[in-house]
Amino acid sequence: MNARFLAALAAASTFALALPTAAQDAPKAEAAAKPAPAAQVRTRDLAGTFGGQRIAYRATIADTILADEAGKAEAVIVTTSYVKTPMDPSRPVFFIYNGGPGSGSVWLQMGAFGPKRVAIPSDAKDDGAPPYPLVDNPESLLDVADLVFIDPPGTGFSHLTPGTDPKKYYGLRQDGRAVATVIRRWINDNGRWNSPKFLGGESYGTTRTAMVADELEGSTYNDVGLNGLILVSTILDFGAEDTTPGNEMAYVVTLPNMATTAFYHGKVQGASVEAVAEEARRFAIGPFATALLKGQDLPAEERASVRRELSRLTGLSEEYLDQANLRVTDQRFYKELLRDRGLTVGRLDSRYTGTDYDNAGETPDNDPSFYGIDAGYTAAINSWARETLGYKTDREYQAIGREPGRNWDWSLDGSGRAAYLNVAPLIGQALRQNSQLRLFNAQGYYDFATPFFGAEYSLKRYGIPQDRITWKYYDAGHMMYIRDEDRAKLSADIRAFIRAR
Repeated sequence: MNARFLAALAAASTFALALPTAAQDAPKAEAAAKPAPAAQVRTRDLAGTFGGQRIAYRATIADTILADEAGKAEAVIVTTSYVKTPMDPSRPVFFIYNGGPGSGSVWLQMGAFGPKRVAIPSDAKDDGAPPYPLVDNPESLLDVADLVFIDPPGTGFSHLTPGTDPKKYYGLRQDGRAVATVIRRWINDNGRWNSPKFLGGESYGTTRTAMVADELEGSTYNDVGLNGLILVSTILDFGAEDTTPGNEMAYVVTLPNMATTAFYHGKVQGASVEAVAEEARRFAIGPFATALLKGQDLPAEERASVRRELSRLTGLSEEYLDQANLRVTDQRFYKELLRDRGLTVGRLDSRYTGTDYDNAGETPDNDPSFYGIDAGYTAAINSWARETLGYKTDREYQAIGREPGRNWDWSLDGSGRAAYLNVAPLIGQALRQNSQLRLFNAQGYYDFATPFFGAEYSLKRYGIPQDRITWKYYDAGHMMYIRDEDRAKLSADIRAFIRAR
């Protein structure tokens, strides 16, 4: 889940009643008088077959309590770890989270890398109604690494204690510091200081990886050395993908996604999705970008030539492209591509289609690739954490929590100002300052939330060593592991990356 999705959720709840000062102060005083919460730790010894190996492991769901300088509890962070038994300190540890900001680790845990996964349709169909099978996951990475899933503040069961100022935890730097603290604590408590360490996440989780790596390796002399950064559906340069009028790069980086989606739905012809993607890349960064940058100085003949090629690549009519001045936002594309079939396409995964209330309008009613999967994942994580692992709480699991997104500080320096947000330079710094650090980048061809060409644009700029980056692509969308074939491929690719250390 990325920032624009969470911003849309947050926009629905912008009004609050003003309370008298005394009424506001009372809960604060009450909260200050409450004792610190007791950390809950639940363990189970289990076994499974992963990567073809039979592995005994200990599953632990535990609270990590973060406190202020005076020792008052401020946040309860929940981790779910899977450690091979008997414990081997020479084994790698992979610290994993999702994105948002506001997304719990349910997606990667119950869909890709955990020892169990929820079985939902692999062919971009709706997950329907319960029960949703919770099955063994032979693609789990437990054969090559111990796994620690982290739910950052405001996600999953993790939460701020009453009276804690959200500004202390909800922000680029604040969140990165909190997650880094949890990682340091886990390493210390489990005696894993000299274990190989991998760090990674999905969507905003890739942004978080840049921030956490900076906290662990870049901002103190008390470094936690890292072996690898694993990015799934990468978003590092938010400015390049912002559709604010006047930002032409947003159209450049999404054009290849439009071409691959049109190919998938039979609107354009091509030898393969890879061939279509490459053709669209060349056109996007060449004639298309040139035309957009010329603005109203674009000659009529050049405009007509670009419009014809744009239509051929995207499946949109020249008339529609002309009316849009060659600049079709992703939201418009979701509605327009299959309008003749009465369908919309998904944002997280454009293989999915949906049916709106009517066929008019510019944008879809909702994202069929999100409402097509969320119920199954929510059921799975609650069943696994509460019923199997025994975690006791009355709190609702926040698969997508609203509080972080509506309070997020999007500035690198904590100033609240972020006119152009790009954290890719922090990735470059981490690679330059750690000669053995490597990066794995996974992208789906049908992902509009974090377009694959946007990730390439971010990570191929100067200052980022290219010889230690592994690029992998998948025939699915944002959560490519939903598709059975791509879950197996993603697992095999990351397994090889970890083993190559």
